[in-house]
Amino acid sequence: MLALKLAYRNLMGAKLRTWLNMIVLSMAFLVIIWNKGLLNGWDQQARRDTIDWEIGGGVYWQENYDPYDPYTIEDSHGRMSDVTLKAVEDGKLTPILIAQASIYPEGRVQSVSMRGIDPAQALLDLPANKLTGDNSSVPAMIGQRAARNFKLNVGDYVTVRWRDVNGTFDAKEMQIVHIFKTNVSTIDARVVWVPLADLQEMMQMPTETTLLVTSQEAGFQGSIPGWIFKDHYFLLTEIREMIEMKSVSGQVMFLILMSLAMLAIFDTQVLSIFRRQKEIGTHIALGMTQRQVVALFTIEGAMHAVLAAILAALYGFPLLYLQAKSGWSMPEGTDDFGMTIADIVYPSYSLGLVVGTTLIVLITTTIVSYLPARRISKMNPTDAIRGKIQ
Repeated sequence: MLALKLAYRNLMGAKLRTWLNMIVLSMAFLVIIWNKGLLNGWDQQARRDTIDWEIGGGVYWQENYDPYDPYTIEDSHGRMSDVTLKAVEDGKLTPILIAQASIYPEGRVQSVSMRGIDPAQALLDLPANKLTGDNSSVPAMIGQRAARNFKLNVGDYVTVRWRDVNGTFDAKEMQIVHIFKTNVSTIDARVVWVPLADLQEMMQMPTETTLLVTSQEAGFQGSIPGWIFKDHYFLLTEIREMIEMKSVSGQVMFLILMSLAMLAIFDTQVLSIFRRQKEIGTHIALGMTQRQVVALFTIEGAMHAVLAAILAALYGFPLLYLQAKSGWSMPEGTDDFGMTIADIVYPSYSLGLVVGTTLIVLITTTIVSYLPARRISKMNPTDAIRGKIQ
């Protein structure tokens, strides 16, 4: 307790030097927590949106399907068994058939991924119930990214051309009946959604599909011959790797801020020891051991982090709370990067994040404060009282 009181008194006596160190450290606290909270918020939003809109509780891939190899699409379909059809009727599975096609908006040719989905499905947030229209054309819906790129609006007709399972090319009119907005670019960019039955008829693939999406609540469990189940860990790999990559830039910022803050603490401790030689010698002459004096100066340095944490809480909590409520608006064009990201990202802060950051800064500050304080153990008490260092 005596060391704590002496350390606090000495820090308050330093005045401006102490305040400058506290401000720099508190800013480091705030930026580190904000940056990590923003990444956590992005991660949570991206995962939640991808699950709700695209992958549900997991997806069964037809064994030939490879989303990164377009040449596998023609062979990536299989007939659904009676058990699978029963699971679809019970709402445990939603089938999706994928086929490659070309559309001709305003006379321009555009390659698209045409995907068939049951308009009655309720497992995904995808508004498949909008896929209704007259019998003269195929009802279709697209996302806002596709609508912007293809220059299509609701009610527009566009010609679609495809090759069926027998290798025969065919074409038909398609009407855009709905344009939806989603943060998941993989179901939007260059993707056209049509009723599953229509696409199966167009491709001459009755009861066949490419993907089987499971329900989040009570999804289908067990193996399906000819299909491979992909869980959340596998399907969310791209999001996880993207967040990890962005975390690297956050670590660089963390190192820069911490280096500046620790340099300020180190210089303060060196200057303090140089200017307070007589005080150090007096402490030793009055009975304090050199180890106790070293501990005193180390506590002084560590107390910078404690006071900085208090200061950061005073002005940082309102700022972080406001940021978590209003969110961080992402720049225009980020939705075209091919990754799941919302227009506004809401940071997510946890108790573990705050406590962990505080402990890291406190431990680092303590170590940096101890390094120059070791010089005290080499002092001669008599020379120290006279203000000389050997």
